[in-house]
Amino acid sequence: MRQNRRTLAVGIMVPELRDGYHTQVMSGIGDQLMEAGYFYFIAHHRHRKDLVERNSRLLLSRGSEALITIDTALEHPFPVPVAAVAGHRPIRGITNVVLNHRLAAEHALMHLHSLGHRRIVFMRGQPFSSDSDDRWRGISEVAREMSIPIDPKLVVQLERDINSPELGYPVIQRLLAARTRFTAVVAFNDMSAIGAIRALQDFGLSVPLDVSVIGFDDINAAAFNNPRLTTIRQPLAQMGRIAAQCVLNRLHASEPFREKITIEPGLIVRESTHAARSWERSEGRKTSRTAHKAGVTVIDAGRA
Repeated sequence: MRQNRRTLAVGIMVPELRDGYHTQVMSGIGDQLMEAGYFYFIAHHRHRKDLVERNSRLLLSRGSEALITIDTALEHPFPVPVAAVAGHRPIRGITNVVLNHRLAAEHALMHLHSLGHRRIVFMRGQPFSSDSDDRWRGISEVAREMSIPIDPKLVVQLERDINSPELGYPVIQRLLAARTRFTAVVAFNDMSAIGAIRALQDFGLSVPLDVSVIGFDDINAAAFNNPRLTTIRQPLAQMGRIAAQCVLNRLHASEPFREKITIEPGLIVRESTHAARSWERSEGRKTSRTAHKAGVTVIDAGRA
């Protein structure tokens, strides 16, 4: 049984503890809880359902008054306040803090479109990642509206449960080995983007003169990569702070329950994107003229 005595402790569940997306969200959570005088426990689960269930029970048994999860697939309600960063699934009593993935797709594709890119490689996130489906849905919708083709041969599926540049390196390496032609890569996250850049450079290609690469998250390393990474910024620490404040408000009954809190992304343009080569821009203009004659509305964001 849970004791009535206050513990001022919160449990945090996260897939893994390496540097990057998860740790930046956790830093915001930790800062907010620390400022409020709360302690916290952290448990990681490697996306294993059995560990998600076991760890949540352990955190509650050790006196956690609330739970905060990051990129964690929850399946049922809990007897304490819960906030889920990138949770997506509506569950009674759980507040989901999510990014506006539709707007994120608009930022990425309009930027590449304005630079003349049409043959674009798209990375789909791992099936176990909470953001994968929503992010892909946003990309598919925006690409269709902008008449940007999504060639199945240029869609790569990420599978490995790792958070390092090694995630994006082999999928781009395989495309290059098959002599697949493309001028831009939309990566699932910054780590996979950094891996893609390394694969392109190892193949003798220049980023961004030969191929542009855009990431997602704006982790701390993005601004120090070579080249510095153009990316979609998620305010990761802020998302963590919002999730923490959400459960604190519920613990103190200072705010009514909110089922969903949507965060707006931003486009950070650095060095890894550039105008497409002339053959690609010509091909894009032909595609646009053909679509216009067929009565299709084509968004032209201009030329870089």
